[in-house]
Amino acid sequence: MNETAALAARLDRVIKAYDVRGVVPDDLDADLARAVGAAFVHVVGAATRDGGPGAVVVAHDMRPSAPDLVAAFGAGVTSQGCDLISVGLASTDELYYAAGALDVPGAMFTASHNPARYNGIKLCRAGAAPVGQDTGLGQIRELVQAWLVDGIPSYAGPVGQLHEQDVLPGYVAYLHSLVDLTSSRELSVVIDAGNGMGGFTAPAVLAGLPLKVHPLYFELDGTFPNHEANPIESANLVDLQAAVRAEGADLGLAFDGDADRCFVIDERGEVVDPSTLTALIAVRELAKSPGASIIHNLITSAAVAEVVREHGGTPVRTRVGHSFIKARMAETGAVFGGEHSGHFYFADFWRADSGMLAALHVLAALGEAPIGTTLSSLLAPYQRYLQSGEINTAVPDQRAATARVEAAYAPRDGVSIDHLDGLSVSGAGWRFNVRPSNTEPLLRLNAEASDAATLAAVRDEVLDLIGEEV
Repeated sequence: MNETAALAARLDRVIKAYDVRGVVPDDLDADLARAVGAAFVHVVGAATRDGGPGAVVVAHDMRPSAPDLVAAFGAGVTSQGCDLISVGLASTDELYYAAGALDVPGAMFTASHNPARYNGIKLCRAGAAPVGQDTGLGQIRELVQAWLVDGIPSYAGPVGQLHEQDVLPGYVAYLHSLVDLTSSRELSVVIDAGNGMGGFTAPAVLAGLPLKVHPLYFELDGTFPNHEANPIESANLVDLQAAVRAEGADLGLAFDGDADRCFVIDERGEVVDPSTLTALIAVRELAKSPGASIIHNLITSAAVAEVVREHGGTPVRTRVGHSFIKARMAETGAVFGGEHSGHFYFADFWRADSGMLAALHVLAALGEAPIGTTLSSLLAPYQRYLQSGEINTAVPDQRAATARVEAAYAPRDGVSIDHLDGLSVSGAGWRFNVRPSNTEPLLRLNAEASDAATLAAVRDEVLDLIGEEV
C-alpha cells in the first residue's frame, strides 16, 4: 500500500460518523490532532479574529494521552488566527455548556467508554450544534488528508491567543437553574464514576443538595483500574448494584467515561431501562411545556410514545444517533429526546445530551415523591413491555439477511413494516428492529413484547431467519 492509500485508510478508521476516535498513537497522534484543529477552524467559520466567532473552546477528560493531543490541536487552531479557550478537565456535557454559554465552537478530547489506549475528539459548532459527517466532519477529513501530505497552510495575520477559563461554576449553576432539588427529601445515592469525569463533576453539582452520596471510583484515572467506564455493559454495573443493596440506598447512578451518559439502578439493585427514564423525564418536561414534542429513537420501548401521548405530548420517532435526534429536535421544537443507549437530550441545554442533567431529573422526581415511595414503584407505570436488549449477529450479507426477515413477515395479517432505520416490524403486542452495523458485518436485533413467551418466540424466529444459510 502506498503512502497516500495508507493515509486514506488511517483516516477512514479514525474519522467516524460522529467524531474522531482511534488508538493513540497508532491512529490518532499529535500531527493528526494539529491538522484537525486547523481544519476545524476553517470548516466552522472561526477562521480569524477579523470575523466569525474568533475562538474555539477545548476540554479534555482524564486519559493520559489527552494533554499532548490538546496542545497539538490548540496549535492547529491558533495557527489559523483563531483564539483558543481552554477549560481543562471537563465532562463532555460541560464542554457543551461552554460552547452554548460562550456561543463558540467546541472540541472535547475523549474516547468516552473505550479502553485506555483510545482517545478521540467530539466536535460541535457554536451553541453546541453537532458536527458529523454531513455537517462538517466530512469536510474536515478532506482538509486533513490534504494537509498531512502538503502541510497546513500558513495564515498571513496574527496567530490566535490561548486563554484559560474555568467553566465548572457556571455549568453547576446552570444545571441547578434547570432542576431544583432544594425542596427534595433527603435521598441516599451511590454513584459509580468508573474513574471517569463523573468523579470530577458530580461532587461539584451535588454539593449542598439534600443527598447522602456514596462514591465509587471517583478518582480520575484514564487507565480504568476497576472496570471499563461503559455502563451499557452489565458487567460494569455489578459493583454499583452490590453497593446500592449494601447501603440500602434509594438509587444508584453510573456514568460513562466522559459522563455524557447516565444509567440508573433502583433500590433493589436492578438496572432501570433507559426507555423508562426517557418516559419519566418526558413527563416532567411536558409538565413544564404542555403539548410539546418529545423525541425518541426507534429502539426505545413503545411505552415511551404511549406515555407521551397520555400526558398530552407529541411523540416523534427518529433514527438511532445523536445527529438525528438533535436535527429532529430543531425541526420540531421538541423539548426533550431520549435514546436506548442512555443519552438524554434537552432543548434547554442547547439540544445537547447531558448525563448529569438526566440524573438530576431522576433525583428530583424521587425526592419530590411522598416519603416511602421507592424508585421502582415510581417507575412502574412506565415499564410496560419486556425487551430483548441488543443482540448482534455476524452475517456475510446484511442486505440479504434483512430481506429474508422482511419476506417472512410482510405477508402476515396485522403486521406493519417500515424502513426508517433498517427494518422495523410490529404486530399485536410485539415489535422488533433489525439494523446493520456501520462498521462491522453485523445485524443488530432489538425486540420487545408484552409477555415473555411472545418475546422469546419473536426473538428466536428473527435470529433463525438472520442466520439462515443461503
